[in-house]
Amino acid sequence: MTEPQALPFLSRLSLAIGSFFALLGDGHLAARVQALRNGAPLASEVPPPAPVRTPPPPPPPVRATADVDAALQLLALLQRESRFVDFLQEDIAAYSDADVGGAARLLHGGARKVLQDAFDLEAVRAEAEGSRLTLPAGFDAAAVRVTGNVVGQPPFTGTLQHKGWRATAVRLPALTEGHDTRVIAPAEVEL
Repeated sequence: MTEPQALPFLSRLSLAIGSFFALLGDGHLAARVQALRNGAPLASEVPPPAPVRTPPPPPPPVRATADVDAALQLLALLQRESRFVDFLQEDIAAYSDADVGGAARLLHGGARKVLQDAFDLEAVRAEAEGSRLTLPAGFDAAAVRVTGNVVGQPPFTGTLQHKGWRATAVRLPALTEGHDTRVIAPAEVEL
């Protein structure tokens, strides 16, 4: 860096008067000028700080992709045993409650059979619905959903509205080679 050329007297006088008023009006500027007068280096003489190495951000969590074949297989089982898809695809607004109730009874029986054949289920909470319980700090928020006026931190005391369900075993039939799981129910043609 080269040394700047000396200023003529009138330029120095103009700079001094301007600096005087600038120093009176700006306390931060005055502090920097005083630091320079006391021997602090100019900002251009101070080497830039070494870059702070921050670790790269962690990769976003990877969600397991859904097993589409298993979902479609379950839907096909529900269709086969209870005509589940037919029931849900039907516009039931025109039917009486008695007609819908009769169809729901058939759907319930078949769907329950599929659940019992394909899954072992257990309650998430053993307490009876309607009982009071306390959720301690660190409770499993994936297994218990807290509803209502949730304020503050656990422990929470409330009433069990639903005991929840957890699958302990899954038994879906093995798929045969070339089976198209996207066909939930084949079209039927009577000859």
